Amino acid sequence: MKKHEITSTDRFLAGICASCPVCRRARKTQAGSAYSFVRTIEAGACPFCQAYERVHGRKAHEPVPGKAVR
Repeated sequence: MKKHEITSTDRFLAGICASCPVCRRARKTQAGSAYSFVRTIEAGACPFCQAYERVHGRKAHEPVPGKAVR
């Protein structure tokens, strides 16, 4: 199977996820209601979270490498 190529649309949608206050909170705290919400919707309901995973190679709720978790 051919690997999905990252398009400019994917990058744009991933940027929305990167600036989303709910997703940012989930990545930062790794706990709480925002974290649970993002884990629930990211795979099937949110095109921004799906694009974030394609572009960055990690789920929208996973912490950014090199950043401390609070």
